[in-house]
Amino acid sequence: MSVALFEPLTIRGTGFRNRVFVAPMCQYSAKNGLLSQWHTVHYGALSTGGNALVIAEATGVVPEGRISVGCAGIWSDELAEAFRPIIDFAHSQNTKFGIQLAHAGRKASTTLPGSDHAVATPDEGGWQVVAPSPLAFHGLQDPKELTTNEIHQLVQAFADAAKRAVNVGFDVIEIHAAHGYLLHQFLSPLTNHRSDEYGGDFAGRTRFTLEVAHAIRAVIPDDFPLFIRISATDWVEGGWDLDQSIELCKELKRAGVDLIDVSTGGLVHDAQIPVGPAFQTPFATAIKEAVGIPVSSAGLITEAEQANEIIASGKSDAVELARAMLRNPRWALDAAHKLGGTVQWPQQLIRGQLK
Repeated sequence: MSVALFEPLTIRGTGFRNRVFVAPMCQYSAKNGLLSQWHTVHYGALSTGGNALVIAEATGVVPEGRISVGCAGIWSDELAEAFRPIIDFAHSQNTKFGIQLAHAGRKASTTLPGSDHAVATPDEGGWQVVAPSPLAFHGLQDPKELTTNEIHQLVQAFADAAKRAVNVGFDVIEIHAAHGYLLHQFLSPLTNHRSDEYGGDFAGRTRFTLEVAHAIRAVIPDDFPLFIRISATDWVEGGWDLDQSIELCKELKRAGVDLIDVSTGGLVHDAQIPVGPAFQTPFATAIKEAVGIPVSSAGLITEAEQANEIIASGKSDAVELARAMLRNPRWALDAAHKLGGTVQWPQQLIRGQLK
């Protein structure tokens, strides 16, 4: 009997062996944007776990785009090349490897987890943060408002990063427009108070995100999948919401985006979010039905039966797991056993296979 979670998926000519994706997760282990040995081991384990796609952590397209002083970057060829052996190993395990291109905006320049203060000092490698408007995130530094010329430069930075990603062998590019980071800051009227062409009405607030999508699509191969992660709602009255997300996704589809990775929240610190198992999946389903575009679900998806039901019922085309993968990077191998699905085990791990 076929198990929906382990059925293959093809997006723009790229084949994924099943519907289990590993969501991007910050590792706070890079120095000046450069990957470390930790990343090699971490992504290596995920690549041997039966997962169809592993998406690398939010990776800054410019130095100031990193979330923390320990986050990865891809603003130079040297930084991009550090991914190549990791990608090559993933491919040897029949695992596709993606990258999430990001700019943290006003939520950038933070310290590493465990620090007794949130904002990195200059001595710690911190920098001046930027945003669509000079409105600080709770507990972080006051941002500088971006000029229109600086916005244009960032569009180019995303495109340049995408070219580097293709050149070193990535299989998927995901644009990070969620969780209160820069593109999301432009989308939401709560954080975008601009009066120029990048603010105001829906067309103005979505302009930057759409320009990034168009710019990346223009420099990557026609058969190369382009994803985007969005927060479908701010969970705050008067903020970004599902109706606006649906309209944006229609435009993103026309821009050549192939899959919407649906999350929520992250823009403001005091949003009341009804967190629970698969709590974001209904937003993904609504976008899938309204836009006619593949979607992935994320958010407290932890159990094999739960993930399979999301796929089998047509709510999403893939599931993205994060914390569950940190606990068990070979989650997909266990899920296949529980569900009776088929997934190839690495030869080196066969002796651990449950019968």
